[in-house]
Amino acid sequence: MRVEIWSDIACPWCYIGKARFEKGLADFAHRDQVEVVHRSFELDPGRAKGDTAPVVDMLALKYGRSREEAQAMEEHVASNARSEGLGYRTEGRDHGNTFDIHRLLHLAKARGRQDALLDLAYRANFAEERSVFDAEVLVELAVEAGLDADEARAVLTDEDAYADDVRTDEREAAELGANGVPFFVLDRRYGISGGQPAELFTQALEQAWQGRTLTPVAVDGADAPTCDTDGSCEVPQH
Repeated sequence: MRVEIWSDIACPWCYIGKARFEKGLADFAHRDQVEVVHRSFELDPGRAKGDTAPVVDMLALKYGRSREEAQAMEEHVASNARSEGLGYRTEGRDHGNTFDIHRLLHLAKARGRQDALLDLAYRANFAEERSVFDAEVLVELAVEAGLDADEARAVLTDEDAYADDVRTDEREAAELGANGVPFFVLDRRYGISGGQPAELFTQALEQAWQGRTLTPVAVDGADAPTCDTDGSCEVPQH
């Protein structure tokens, strides 16, 4: 069975959702027969390369909140991340265009190192003092993931390298009706939106394996939190 996950490195719920999915997968009896493929989805494709802004400032502007209120929103997301054992910095992070990161992830996929690079990029963006919008940091992460530094640098220098692969992923997401991430697709038959609890992922995998019809999963009658195409991320108010 193949599970495709559309996500963006700038999306905190993708970071959290990946951890929850992996916990759910670990409890799935047929986990060794599941292929996981990560797909590209840009939250802010219209932002110019190199145009970065502090995440808290971006949230304040987006939601019309004070900086203190935006900081509280970040703290709420951070508590969700930390409950999954993930590191999360609530200050000092930037928001920007992630197209280059996605292109590098496609190189990593071709070399069998995609999941390793994705984990490193998430950790750098959310938990460490390393900007994923800096080309040299991306090369460092690529090397840590097992890629060749010169090959990674060449991809980042050539703006056409793997660009079509990113666009194809994004087009397929649109065709499948995804307007936010994380978005999980099981065998191109069943879709799950948002950073669901681990046990719901296990249930979904079991249902998909058995060929049952699966409707979009909800938690407490509401959809699980996602990040959408204008770069904003939902913060549950409970």
